[in-house]
Amino acid sequence: MTLRLRAGQIVLADWRDGLPKGPNKPRPAVVVEDETLFPTYPTAILVPLTEDAEFAPSGLAVPIAPTSDNGCAKPCFALPHHVTATSKAHPRLTESRITAGQIAEIRERIGLA
Repeated sequence: MTLRLRAGQIVLADWRDGLPKGPNKPRPAVVVEDETLFPTYPTAILVPLTEDAEFAPSGLAVPIAPTSDNGCAKPCFALPHHVTATSKAHPRLTESRITAGQIAEIRERIGLA
């Protein structure tokens, strides 16, 4: 079954079987791909989220403040310099999402990276 992923949606991505070795557990990530570009393609383009400011370079990372829409418990950062594609079979869907302004900023910073 192919998941219906939408730009700005927060998913839980499992990169444990990826190369290079990914995080040791499912991690939150933001879907950055426009769902109309590759509707039947088996992969999705994601940007990971972290709460660790050490991994969030100034000028590249996009701060995400907690809101009821994004479901974040504390401030975190989107990491556009770690943009990656993953199989659409891997992410777990959530009801959480970031704003249109934040997804635009992430896409802009992917270009800078």
